Amino acid sequence: MAGGFEEKGLHQGDGMIRVAITMGDPSGIGASITAKALLQLKKEAEFTVIGDEWVFKKVRSSELGARSINFIDLKNVNRKSFEFGKVKAEYGRASVEYLNKALELLARGQVDCLVTCPISKEALHKAHMSIAGHTEYLSRKTQVPDLVMMLLNRHLKISLVTRHIPLSNVSEKLDAPALTNTILTTHDALKTLFSLKNPKIVVCGLNPHASDNGLFGQEENRVIKPTIKRLEEKLKNLHGPLPSDVAIHKAFQGFYDAVIAMYHDQALIPLKLFRENLGVNLTLGLPFVRTSPLHGTAFDIARTPKLADPCSLMEAIRLAIACTLNQKKG
Repeated sequence: MAGGFEEKGLHQGDGMIRVAITMGDPSGIGASITAKALLQLKKEAEFTVIGDEWVFKKVRSSELGARSINFIDLKNVNRKSFEFGKVKAEYGRASVEYLNKALELLARGQVDCLVTCPISKEALHKAHMSIAGHTEYLSRKTQVPDLVMMLLNRHLKISLVTRHIPLSNVSEKLDAPALTNTILTTHDALKTLFSLKNPKIVVCGLNPHASDNGLFGQEENRVIKPTIKRLEEKLKNLHGPLPSDVAIHKAFQGFYDAVIAMYHDQALIPLKLFRENLGVNLTLGLPFVRTSPLHGTAFDIARTPKLADPCSLMEAIRLAIACTLNQKKG
């Protein structure tokens, strides 16, 4: 299947990109989608899978030979009690151990980029690990405090100002520093990771009709408009705030390269209206490229590997390779 992030001449000149893939929660579909994705993409990069090989072998196709990939086996799953589709503290800890190992490889220069399969926040909670998600954990471990979550597919790129917080808290968390960081980090990523010379960015309003100049809320006048005005001189192609429906529709039509959304579902709903299995999560601001599929652990189907759809992971892998190549080109 041709991927939306695939580039022509992917391996010419720079050699094979070295991709680390963490298996995610061992009880979820991470092993299944990894095995299926690598069966189709194994020639596109050098792959290192980090996880529990015993679990991986339970779902790996015989067509995916052991020599096709490197596997770092942390052997951190109890074989006697293992079950797919279960939320356990043991599995939460295991998923974090995979991630920590990947960060070691990145720090040593042994891999070029990272693709992460889904983890379970509930399993992490059971393990008494206060981790809101991959983005927050990577921020802590790399000591980069202002990472930005970009969610994208073949039609849209949308960066979030706020992420996993209650909707009732969005207004108080929406401030000039957070918005400024999201805009500038997105602008830089569009240039370095996507090779866009003059990125065009549009900023969504928070309220209906972008508040109609304060009739339906004050966030636009208080935070969004002043921030855009301060940045307009530095960023010539920065626009907004526009009502979110207008901003996203215009981006879909090609008028803008990226959208700045104020909260989680403002981005997720339009992205998933296309095809959920083609969405990707890209973390901006890290010293390396990190992507992940735009879905969760799918515990409900994990016991039936044939139901696991690898398309979002394949898109995440292709995007990681393409962005890393662009990053290396400078």
